[in-house]
Formats: sequence, structure tokens, C-alpha cells
Amino acid sequence: MTDTNTQKKQKFTLEFEIKSSPKILFNYLSNASALEEWFADKVNIREGDYIFVWDGSEQRAHIVSKKDNHSIRYKWVDDDASDESYFQFEIVQDEITGDIALIVTDFAYADEKEQTSRLWESQVHELKHHIGS
Repeated sequence: MTDTNTQKKQKFTLEFEIKSSPKILFNYLSNASALEEWFADKVNIREGDYIFVWDGSEQRAHIVSKKDNHSIRYKWVDDDASDESYFQFEIVQDEITGDIALIVTDFAYADEKEQTSRLWESQVHELKHHIGS
């Protein structure tokens, strides 16, 4: 168990190659019904916040920043106010090859980073399956 009083969450990024157009991919990162297909069991939007439901448990996040077809950053509402963590999806297109990469940025305590990374890998695998990548 992590002692949150003595540890700070650490920022980390994961990069995934995705065979999709930025527009289609962005829809899966920002649209509630598309997020339900790969990210959460249920996604509702209430008072501008996204309510993500997993196994009956709700987590509320709001969008901190959004650039259409490029990036979207969410912040968990229930995080400690001094906690600067967020999770972000960024779409990067290689200028030469045209390849698309999805860069996921998240924060986790040191002893939870490996497990959190595996969870993202599993979720993005689902995403790729849904968009046929």
C-alpha cells in the first residue's frame, strides 16, 4: 500500500503506434460513447465533467485542455488539489512516414507505475481492436 503522505506521483508516458487517421482516433479519445468502447464500462457527461464507470465504481474527470484531432487532457476531480497529475492523450503524426502515434501521459506512485502501464497497454490494445488498427 502506498503512503500518499510521503510520495508524489511520478509522470510517465507510453507511446503506441496506431493505424488510424487523427480525426477517427481523436473521436475515440474524446467522445463519451466511443470511450465506452475501449476505456470504461460506461461514460456519462454531467455538468461538463466526464463520469467514467468501471465495475460500478464512478470516477469524475474534467477536460483541462483540448486541441481537436491532436490532444486532450483530463484531470480527475477527486484528486487532491495540490496533486498536479492528469492523464492525456496526444496524437503525433510523423512528417516523413505519416505514421500515427498515440502518446499517453499519466501519473502513478512508484510502486504502482508498472501495473498502471500494463493497464494502459491493455486499454490501448482494446482501442486498436475497435478501430481496426
